[in-house]
Parts: sequence; C-alpha cells; structure tokens
Amino acid sequence: MIDPHFVFLGAFISVGGAAIYVRDTWRGSTAPNRVTWTLWAIEPLLAFAVERQAHVGLASIMALVLGVVPIVVLAVSFHDHASVWKVGWFDVSCAAVSLGGLVVWLAVNQATVALVAFVAADAVAGIPTVRKSFREPDSESSWSFLSGLIFAGITLLTLKHLTTAGALFAFSVLVMNIFIWLFIVTKVGTRMKANRLSSWKGAASS
Repeated sequence: MIDPHFVFLGAFISVGGAAIYVRDTWRGSTAPNRVTWTLWAIEPLLAFAVERQAHVGLASIMALVLGVVPIVVLAVSFHDHASVWKVGWFDVSCAAVSLGGLVVWLAVNQATVALVAFVAADAVAGIPTVRKSFREPDSESSWSFLSGLIFAGITLLTLKHLTTAGALFAFSVLVMNIFIWLFIVTKVGTRMKANRLSSWKGAASS
C-alpha cells in the first residue's frame, strides 16, 4: 500500500493524458465514440456518489476525474465533424445494455449492488471503443488510456483494504484501459486484417 495522497498524482497524470486526447480530438486526428464517452461521463459520476456514500475516501477521486474528463471530450468533439465516429447498431445496443445497469442502480438503492451495476454498465459502455481501437487504432489516441490505467493502478495501490466498494471500479477501469491501450499501440487488429487479406489474395492467385 502507498500513501492515499498519491491518488492526486494519479489524477494529475490522468488529466495530462486526457489533455492530449482533447487536443487530438480538437485537431480532428482522433474520433471519440460519443456513445462510450457519454456513458463514461454519466456512470463514473454516479459511481463517485456511491463510493462517497460507502466512505471509500480519497480513492473516490478517480471516479470523479473519470466522469469530468469525458464531458470535456464530448464538448470538443463538436468542434470538427472529423472528430465524430459514426454510431451504428452495435454502439446503440451497448448503450441500451449499459443504461440497464443504471436502471438497476435506481431500483436496488444499495451501495455495493449499485457499484457492481455501475461497473458492469461502465464496462459495456467501453466495448464500442474497445472494438474501434481494435479495428481502427489510428482513430484513437493512446495517451489518455495509458494515463487512465496508471491512474487506476495508483488508486488500487492506495487502498488499505481491497473491498468491493473501493477496488471494483478501479480494477475494471484498469483492465479496460489496458486492452484499449494495447490495441492502439500494437495495431494488432489492423495487422490481423492485413494478414487475412494477404492470405486471401495469395489463395485467389494460386
């Protein structure tokens, strides 16, 4: 365990990565999926409220920061039409499932169950961006997700006790950001697509 105040360092790193993402969105070189980022704005702020109710402490700052940053990203995405990712049926389906998690929160009114619903909703909300990062890594900016996973890792290290209320959301964010960051920097989806296309062309010419 590290000093709980290290969460402020994590927040600073996360905001720095988010600033790069916002800059790239402003320039039109990054196209955020508005479904994901809208839900990422709503759900962490609700998680922050639940974590405060559960007396999580300074670790709850992570949820607050992760809720505020998407609001800025969404606002900037309206600056340039190139900064808009086309939303399809898959994105809408994920949004519907994710919103279902919020309905559970409204229905149960119990802190731990609500947090579990938030985490599930947040994970589903991120699926469109995970998918986009795999298929079109050049449409994303890796720094925000790298800083996000560092922030989540620091937050987990500040916890005195690994309770569901304190650790579940941070762990979910850590895993989600690892996958997205790796898909962007390795471009594994693009390379797999290129290999399949090359194999198909080779088979067609033989």
